[in-house]
Amino acid sequence: MPIVVTDIARAERKAVDALAQYGVATVHEAQGRTGLMAARMRPVYRGPAVSGTAITVHAPPGDNWMIHVAAEQCQEGDILVVTPVSHSDSGYFGDLLGTLMQSRGVRGLIIDAGCRDVNDLEKMGFPVWSHVISAHGTVKETVGDVNIPISCGNIVVNPGDAIVADNDGVVVVPRLDVALTLEKSIARERHEEGIRKRYKAGELGLDMNNMRARLADKNLTYVTQKNYQNPEGAKS
Repeated sequence: MPIVVTDIARAERKAVDALAQYGVATVHEAQGRTGLMAARMRPVYRGPAVSGTAITVHAPPGDNWMIHVAAEQCQEGDILVVTPVSHSDSGYFGDLLGTLMQSRGVRGLIIDAGCRDVNDLEKMGFPVWSHVISAHGTVKETVGDVNIPISCGNIVVNPGDAIVADNDGVVVVPRLDVALTLEKSIARERHEEGIRKRYKAGELGLDMNNMRARLADKNLTYVTQKNYQNPEGAKS
């Protein structure tokens, strides 16, 4: 039976909002290299990072009716996450739905299907991450589900989970892990800033991380170009 869950618990807003400044790569690493959606989930145009809480949609192929249903459940700070029941490259979402979602305070769309009206979406500043851009239209005939666990970009997304998306892709942070992931992201950023300063000063990662002995243990050999081109000559 198709359902709409109306009273989902959302991750704590302040922590979710803070995740955007650290970006997908840092958040992904901070939570043990988990939660990263498949590489096919790409921004339809380049823009700043966004974060928000997931409203999930399980939609029939080629049918965007449930996106309209989901709009009623959206609140300020949400991100709509849509996956079709089976593969579909149709353009489920364009500037009209973008206008509707903006009016509800939705910060973006993650869709494991198609998006269209990309130029208009960019002009209005509504970000979308999708696996394809397609002008192929959809219908409104078959119902699906809103706010149930779904798989999007090969990652399970529960309603209320935190979503972080930027030009590197999309990462999901489970609702109950957001505060800890934020702490780890802050710590990782501070650690990387120290590394960045040392790199700028010309220090090599080989020496900073004591890599030379490990490389030697794996029989990495340094040779001159002359000896590489004429190894027999090097023996004489």
